[in-house]
This record gives sequence, structure tokens and C-alpha cells, in this order.
Amino acid sequence: MATITADEIPEPDCAPGAPHPRDTVKLLGQDAAEAAFLDAYNSARMHHAWMITGPRGVGKATLAWRIAKFLLSQPENDGAQDSMFGAPPAPTTLDADENHPAVRRAQSLGEPRLFLCRRPWDDKAKRLKKDITVDEVRKLKSFFALSAADGGWRVAIVDDMDLLNTSAANALLKVLEEPPEKTILLLVSHQPARLLPTIRSRCRDLRCAMLPADLQAAALEQAGYDTMGDVATAELSGGSVGSALRLAQADGADRYAALVKLANSAPGLDRSTALGIADKCAGVANAETYDITVNLIDLLLNRLARFGALQPTDWIEAAPNEYATLAKLSPNAAAARKWAQLAQDLSARVGHARAVNLDPSSVILDMLLKLDEAARP
Repeated sequence: MATITADEIPEPDCAPGAPHPRDTVKLLGQDAAEAAFLDAYNSARMHHAWMITGPRGVGKATLAWRIAKFLLSQPENDGAQDSMFGAPPAPTTLDADENHPAVRRAQSLGEPRLFLCRRPWDDKAKRLKKDITVDEVRKLKSFFALSAADGGWRVAIVDDMDLLNTSAANALLKVLEEPPEKTILLLVSHQPARLLPTIRSRCRDLRCAMLPADLQAAALEQAGYDTMGDVATAELSGGSVGSALRLAQADGADRYAALVKLANSAPGLDRSTALGIADKCAGVANAETYDITVNLIDLLLNRLARFGALQPTDWIEAAPNEYATLAKLSPNAAAARKWAQLAQDLSARVGHARAVNLDPSSVILDMLLKLDEAARP
């Protein structure tokens, strides 16, 4: 097997084709979250652990990196500053000088006061591990055991918390219970409700909001993707820049259109078409296709539920003939509840399938057959 160099190892906390969150020039749409952190900083009410939450792809990791760079570039006597006796004024922004030595080192992952905890590379299997392992959290504990040479802040970013395995979560809990002085943990989580309650209770929540359409378009343009005319991707991503990038790079709009066309034939959907969609998800090489297909089926079910509940007349179609398909399969609130329940049930089945390594193509086919079954009167 070919040797993988350090430069060739993919970064697990970066969407394919997008700049890494530490390289993002400007964070859009999260002014409230930034203001909440700055208020705590300036009033000397700094909590040692911040849970940065919100929908996937709205800038949570970018916010974590902005906070980290900000803290690393602050003078040693920072926090609760005022202009008396020549003290610098309290900062009003998280902007950090990109030429500051600590910021430059953080940018290259060479800053000794910064630790990044994320999924490690499995050199034997030549791929990223599925979870953040306990060994990575032990490295974090060792990092906090060291003293900062200049007395400044030490910052750790965990991206993302949802990927901690059980042993790693328990090890992190011990760090949260006995935090060293002048340390900040920035914990990125897409689904905080699934984390240990004892972890959540020891963190202050910093909520990131979904982006409105104009800011999403601006953020996508900053990431190098032009959304002009791509109504389907904008609608399916629901304000998430990360989701829009993944959809665009995986032909998500076309795949969703194929699912809508298949659903329109339910009940009694075309089995050969369903098998064709499922077969494209088979094998490790098609893991990305599997993930996007799972997400698109979930999107379809949730759009069915929302359509039935709202009965809108101004629905924005994310695929050709979508309105007619949704109207057929979800004509009322009772149907909406059925689709919402199916979305919840299939999410649990997918989670179980991942845990026991079921064949991805079989999982997709099962999801499509469950959709067909639910379409029956």
C-alpha cells in the first residue's frame, strides 16, 4: 500500500473543497454569538468551557477559531479592561491581527498554547478514524498539564463533540471537572442533546444561528462557490453553508430530483430505479455518496412533513415536479405526522446500521422501501 505523507492526510474538520475554518476570512451572520463571548470576556466572567452549537455548516468551527486567535493574541493582563491608567480599551470585536506571532503559529498549527482535538488518522487502515478516540483526549489532558511559558491563555478546540466515542467522552468530562487556570475549551457540537448531560451542564452554550439567504450566498461566494441561479441547492441547504457546499460538490440537486421522481411513483415505486440508487452507495469507496443519499432521503421526508403541516401555496421547489409530488403524498396534517415519524424512525435505523456496519446499499434500499410502504393508504 502506498505511503501517505503528512501533507496528503485530509483534515477531518474541513468540508471537501472548502477552506478550513481557520482560513475563513470573515464569519457572517453570527454577530450575537460573538457579542455574547466578548461580553463575558470584557466583564471577567469567562467560563472555562464553551459549547458552540447550532445547525451544521453555519460557521461554528469558524467561530471557535476566531475566539482562539483572539485569546492567543491578547496581552497577559487581558479581560475586564478599561481606559483608566493607560490600560487599553476593552475589545469590541474578535478580529485578531493576522501578523501577530501567536496567530501566525495557530494558522500553521504550530502554536504551543493551542490544541486541536479531532478525528485522528489511522495509519494502518490509511483513512481517518470514524471517532475521536480516548488517546486524543489524553493528549488534550497532557496539553493542559503543561504550563504556558508566557502566562497567556491556553485554548483547546474539540471539533466535533458528536464524534467522541464513549471512552473519549468520559475522559473529557474529567478535564471539564478540573479545568486549569487561564484555559478555555471550545467544543463544537451539531447535536448537543446527544452528548452526556454531565458534559453539557459544565459548559456555557454559545448558539450559532441559521444564515438568511443573502448571508448564505455571501459566505458561499467567500468559499469560492457561486450560487447564482442554483435555487435547488439554496433551498435544500436551508441556510447552511457547509450543507450547500457538500450538495454542490456531490451533485446533490440532481440526486434529490431523482429521489423526488422516484417518490412520485409511490406507492408501488419502481424497484429497479430504487436498486440503482442503492447500488451507487455500495462499498467503502462510495461512502460520500451513501452519506449524501441518506441526508437527501431525510430531507425529502422532512419536506413532506413540512408541506403536509403547512399546506403552502408559495412553496419553492427544490426539484422538478416537487410540489405535485409532495401534494400527492402529504395532503394533510395527518400525513405530515406520518412522514415526520418515518424520518425519526429511519434516522434511528441508520444510526444502528452504522454501529453494526451494515451494507450501505441495503440500508438505502430499506429506506426507499419504507418510504413506499408509508405512501400506501
